[in-house]
Amino acid sequence: MAAVRAGHRVVAYEPDGERCRRLREADSYVKDVPCRQLRAALASGRYLPVSDTVALNRGWDVAVIAVPTPLRDGMPDLGHVRTAGSLLARGLSRGQGQIVILESTTHPGTTRNALVPLLEEESGLTAGEDFHAGYSPERIDPGNRDWTFANTPKVISGLTPACTARVRDFYRTVTATVHEAGTLESAELAKILENTFRHVNIALVNELARFAHTLGIDLWDALRLAETKPFGYMKFTPGPGVGGHCLPVDPVYLSHHVRTTLGESFRFVELAQDINEQQPAYVVRRLQDGLNARGKPLKGSTIAALGLSYKAGSADVRQSPARVAIDILRAKGAIVTVVDPHAAATEPGILGEMNPAGDYDAVLILTAHPEFDLGKVVAEAPYVLDTRGVAPAASSVERL
Repeated sequence: MAAVRAGHRVVAYEPDGERCRRLREADSYVKDVPCRQLRAALASGRYLPVSDTVALNRGWDVAVIAVPTPLRDGMPDLGHVRTAGSLLARGLSRGQGQIVILESTTHPGTTRNALVPLLEEESGLTAGEDFHAGYSPERIDPGNRDWTFANTPKVISGLTPACTARVRDFYRTVTATVHEAGTLESAELAKILENTFRHVNIALVNELARFAHTLGIDLWDALRLAETKPFGYMKFTPGPGVGGHCLPVDPVYLSHHVRTTLGESFRFVELAQDINEQQPAYVVRRLQDGLNARGKPLKGSTIAALGLSYKAGSADVRQSPARVAIDILRAKGAIVTVVDPHAAATEPGILGEMNPAGDYDAVLILTAHPEFDLGKVVAEAPYVLDTRGVAPAASSVERL
């Protein structure tokens, strides 16, 4: 959308025919891209969603690859990047000044050692001479209205100085601030570092939450106090785990790359991964303990689980720790009703609004959606386990 507003003609390739149809009809399936933006883009005549590769390669100057980089059987899977590269290689022509930019999060070396050789082999051209190649990691925080694509600084890099210049010139037309990396690899590492930093620090407070509870210390009060230090501290809070398409995945790309390239284990990252993966099971144990203390077994108890998506204000349920916790509860015989005003439209069996909290044996807060009336929940529910630290204090409320 930013490229369209900047005056560029944009061909948006969406291989899913139904999704492509929705884009053509200004029916957005992405919450951060409202339908009015699609309507304006289509009305400008500079935005064309396509689902066939012939239309994709009818002529272009800049190609941006922003495809998923998931895990397959716990291992990095660059299949989508390779597929995109193969499609774009067909549209490369010698001497046209075309540039291919990878935005997907990936391990260092992907652009230089995987994407560029594929483009060269399938086009018969030479990168840096016949066409340009670069890497510029996406930095999108879903639901964040303060930091958007337009004002979030953009890291850019190129295969050669000329490639870097072409990448820089393009992004300067669509975003306010551009920072040049010295190499493709430093730009790739920067993005994984950003997400791994969050992942590791969340693991720290998640494990600390377990110890503090056993020791009888109010971790949330300690976090509040630590935040008063004006330097050398950044606040992170515990929760049911980590989710989304970034945090559970990106550190695996980094640790796998270190292991396969250097023969070393990235112990810090792998430990954080282990802690965060165990967190949903810990949440279930805490809920079970809370019910037992009130004379109720977990099996057969009715639970209202507030939130399925991994993040407040989002409908994204990818890799959500809430889903893992809910599955464990059901496997243990609990009767779980899931409430999520954002995910209800796309996830079967999910309520958009909550029944009276007093109808349940316990309420489990997994996602801090602003639509939840937590004051009312606390007033009605016999027991609340708050994994996000957002419910008002009461005798019926336990924080993680």
